[in-house]
Parts: sequence; C-alpha cells; structure tokens
Amino acid sequence: MTRLLDAQGLEISHGGHRTRLKWHRLRKRFADPLFSAEVMAEGFAAGASMELDLRVRADGGFVVLHDEDLEGETSGHGPIAEKTISGLRGVLMQEGGRPLILSEDLAAMMQSTHPAALLQFDMKDDYEAIGARGIEHLAAHFRDIAASVIVSAGSLDLIVAVKEKLPHLLRGIDPTDKLYDISKANGWKAVEMELRADLSGPTEPDTIYLHWPLILEAANAGLDMIALCQDEGKRVDAWTFTLKDPEAGFSEEEWLNISALMALKPDQITTDEAPATERAWRRRMMA
Repeated sequence: MTRLLDAQGLEISHGGHRTRLKWHRLRKRFADPLFSAEVMAEGFAAGASMELDLRVRADGGFVVLHDEDLEGETSGHGPIAEKTISGLRGVLMQEGGRPLILSEDLAAMMQSTHPAALLQFDMKDDYEAIGARGIEHLAAHFRDIAASVIVSAGSLDLIVAVKEKLPHLLRGIDPTDKLYDISKANGWKAVEMELRADLSGPTEPDTIYLHWPLILEAANAGLDMIALCQDEGKRVDAWTFTLKDPEAGFSEEEWLNISALMALKPDQITTDEAPATERAWRRRMMA
C-alpha cells in the first residue's frame, strides 16, 4: 500500500472499488504550469491517467492548447486554425516561456511509457473544422504508440470518424451540457433516455465524461448515472473535482461531495490536485 507521504495522485479506493485520478490539462498539481511536458513525462513513467486539449492547425496537425486563439495561453496572437507548424514553432507558453507541444512532438514523446499510462486527447474543434485531413494526421502519427490513448470530443461526428479510421484507440463522449438542458426542460426520466441512447449510439464510447455536480444532482433525484453507464460496459469520468486548499485537505462541504461521489463508484475523477486529493482521502480514511 502507498504510504501517506508517498501518495502519487494515481488513485483512491473505497469499498473495494478503485477510482483513478486523472491529471487535468497535464497538471499533477494546480501550481504546475499548464500543459507541462515535464509533468506528462512524469505521468508516463508512473502510469498516470492524464488529459490534454488539442486544437487543429491550418495544416491539419494539432497543438496542445485549450483556447481557439493564441492570446491568453501563449505569447502568440490570432486563431490557431490559421497557423501552420512553422508559424507556431517560435510561440511560447505564457507560463515559463516553454515551447508549445505540437502533435508531432507528442507522438515522439509517447514511444515509451508505463503500460498503465492513459492519455486523453480532448478535441476542442468539431469535425467540420478538423475534417478528413486532421483524422489522417492522427492516424499517421498515433497509429503505433506505446501509451494508451482515448480520444474525446463534444462532436459525435468526430468520434465516429476516429472510430472508423483508428478503431484501436479508445473513445469518450461528454453529453454533460445536453443532459443539463434536458433535466431542466423535461426532467430526469428524459435524461436517462437520452443517456441510454448515447451509450448505444454509433460512437461506441468506452468512457462517458460527466460533470460531478450533475452526477450528484441526478443521484439525489433517484438516477444513478454511473451505474447506468457501467451496466452497459462503459466507464465514467467525473470532472473536475479540485480541492480549494490542497494543504488543508477536504473542507466539510468537499468531504460530503467526494464521499457521495465515491459511494457511486466512478471509474475516474478528473482533478487539478491529484496528490493532494489522494492524501486528503487517506487522512480521512485513517481517521
């Protein structure tokens, strides 16, 4: 068993169920720089589950960024979709002046990893923007890599295209926004029907990404969304649970929420404070 001081932020356990902790935007801790290649390398060595965002470039390749414009996250300017690889090589991240991670660099970094490592490619553009050329780029660079990859997107058409071109990659969908709207307009029975339709739909997802407050709200109304997904052979990632004070651990409100969430047995929780969450959980369990 991992000692308290050696907690790496990989998983927490409750009632015999193990829940992985996914490092959000390649950050093991919130203090880490956004989309850190160094943290990603650490995660690859430790067998961590990690997530990064991808934006499509004008040449069909990708860059690891969240926003559609370069302002804010980088030293550059303008829409990423208008930039080519040559136009991005000199652009630096705002935090630390680090070079951007391009998809070509990412593929090279993934040639040797821990067998348990899992990297989520969260595609921020839809299929109309990425198109067949972008899918071909993914196929050319990520067909033969050591790490396991799961491709997620809000665009179901994009996930279907990935399935057809790269069937060996895992796939994930996030119906959260849609399900929130349905719950408000038509109630939780309608949410259940829509979620079941997504689970059996053409994307054939491995993992369903759901906002953790939505999961708890549904559970309070009598709908166990996690059990529903798991009964259909799907994993559930509950996003994004981040401690407000990582040194102090869970506040009482956070403890009530994480306890209720863990009782529902999610397969994974997305967090910006993975080691602190693991430490805080162990402290409560030991107490």
